[in-house]
Amino acid sequence: MRNERIQHQLRNLPAVPGVYLMKDAAGDVIYVGKSKNLQQRVRSYFYASHNRSKKVERLVHNVQDLELRITDTEFEALMLECQLIRELKPMYNKKMKSPHGYPYVAIRDNEGIWDLEVVDVPEAPEIRQVYGPYTASRYSVEEAVRGIREALSIACSRPRTTSIGVPCLNHSLGLCLGACLGGEAIERNNHTINRFTALLDGSDASLRVELEGRMRGAAERYDFEAATKIRDVLNAMDLLAKQEEIAGFAEQNGNIVVLERLSEREAKWFMLQRYTILHGQKVELSGNSPTSLSMEMAEEALACFSKGVYSLAGKPTRDEIDEARIIYRYLQSSECRYALIPQAWIQEADTARIAHVLEEII
Repeated sequence: MRNERIQHQLRNLPAVPGVYLMKDAAGDVIYVGKSKNLQQRVRSYFYASHNRSKKVERLVHNVQDLELRITDTEFEALMLECQLIRELKPMYNKKMKSPHGYPYVAIRDNEGIWDLEVVDVPEAPEIRQVYGPYTASRYSVEEAVRGIREALSIACSRPRTTSIGVPCLNHSLGLCLGACLGGEAIERNNHTINRFTALLDGSDASLRVELEGRMRGAAERYDFEAATKIRDVLNAMDLLAKQEEIAGFAEQNGNIVVLERLSEREAKWFMLQRYTILHGQKVELSGNSPTSLSMEMAEEALACFSKGVYSLAGKPTRDEIDEARIIYRYLQSSECRYALIPQAWIQEADTARIAHVLEEII
C-alpha cells in the first residue's frame, strides 16, 4: 500500500515536461527519469501494475518520496536527466552508472596486421584509431564487429605467439584474407580496413555499395541465407556509422543557437556550447520584430560564447556521449530551428553576422 505522501503527490502531478527523482525511505535518490508529460509518466509506474517488469516492481516498492524538476521543454528534461544521473549515480540507473557502459571500436596493429576490436579503454600503444563510444549495448557492438570482420574476410585469428607465415583457423574457413601468411595479404587486409574506416567517417561509401551488390546478387541466385547475412552486416555498419555521424557533428559545431516555439506567442532560446546548455531564455514573439529580437539574442550569444568555458575540439568522450546524442537528435527533429555560430565570428565580435543568421530561424 502506498504511503499518503506518494498518493498526494500522484494526485497533484503536473502535465508538463520535466525530471522526476524517486527516493527511498532514507531520502536517497534511487532513480532519475524524464518525460514530456510528468503526470502520465510517473503515474504509469504506480497504476499499470500488470505491465510492470520485476525491476520496476522492486523500484516502486522502495519509493517513498518523489521530487520533480519542472522544465519548459522535453529537450531540457533530457539534458537535466543526464546531468543528474551522472552526479547522483542512482542504483536503478545502472546503464549510465557503469564505467564500462559504452564501448569503443578500435583499429589495433598486431605486428603490421590491422584488426577491429571492441575495447573499453581507447588508449593503448597498439591502437591506431578509435571510434565511439557507442551507446548501443556492448553485445550489439561486439556482434556488429564480429559480423563485419567475417563478411570482409578480415577475421584473422592468428595468436600473437604464432609467427607470421602460419595460416590461422579462420583462413581455412574463408574468413581471413591470409594476413597470417604475410606478404600482399597483409596489404589487402589493411586496405579493406581502410575502406571500412572511410565508410565510418563518411569519406567513402564504396564498400557499402559493394556489399549491397553482393546482397542483390545472392538474392538473385536464391541464396537467401547469404543475402540475409550481408543485410545484417550492412545494418551493423549503419549502427556504427550513425554514432560516428553524431560524434562528427558534435565535434565540428561547437556554438549553436536554438529556437523552440512553445506557442504562437512564445519561444525559448538555447545557447549550446560543446554539449552544455550555457543559457536558456523565454522570449515573446508577438510585439517584437525579428530584426530587433535577433540583434538582442546575438548580443546574448556573443556574451555567452566569448567566455570560452568549453573546449570545442575533439570527439565526445564517454562522459559526453549522452548529451551529444540528445543534442544531435533534437537538432534533427521538427521541434526546433537552429543556427551554427562560427568561432571566428565570436572572436571578431561580429554581432551583425550573428544577428543575420538568427533572424533566419525566427
